[in-house]
Amino acid sequence: MTSLQPLRNAARNLLATVHTHSATPHATNSAELVAPVHVPRRPSTEYFNLDECTKTDSRGFVRSVESYHAEPWGLYLVRTADAPPERYTETWLLPGPALRITMSHVNTAHDRDPVYHVYLGDYARIESKRWRATYHYLDIVCRNGRTPELHGLDELFAAHDVGYVDAAEAQRIIERANTVVSGVAAHNHHLERWLGTHGITLSWL
Repeated sequence: MTSLQPLRNAARNLLATVHTHSATPHATNSAELVAPVHVPRRPSTEYFNLDECTKTDSRGFVRSVESYHAEPWGLYLVRTADAPPERYTETWLLPGPALRITMSHVNTAHDRDPVYHVYLGDYARIESKRWRATYHYLDIVCRNGRTPELHGLDELFAAHDVGYVDAAEAQRIIERANTVVSGVAAHNHHLERWLGTHGITLSWL
């Protein structure tokens, strides 16, 4: 049986990184690695069709997209938000850093204090007008100049426990999250400044 110790060590390192950059750092403890979770789930996959201006979610539901825009570094889409009070949801799929960046808005004006939801996963163009997104459980909430918020470690461990994700892949996911947190922190907690060092310039409504 594969030892879980390298995976748990990677998770502790990630939590330590988050806490290091927190305004109120505290000690990392093992309880944070075994928080209660819902039923384990497989990695979810969505498909994006640029010709039809649709996206198909992991349950097979097809939803309309207002517009798409492709850049060398990724794919942008905007659609009506699923839940009020937000009215718009904007998303960038970024294959290079393996991230999805999403923001929601009440109106079309760019928020002065944006909240970025950063989802780890695999994002790729699979046909000339078709993209695929597979999510890897972890997400990071980023606000300019503020402490990041990490979510999903419990889901990742639960998925690993039932064999949906092997130990090597889980460790890669955790290490990738550590890279994001450290990189953003090194740029004064400005996500887009860090992305700029990778040649990525995002545009929003």
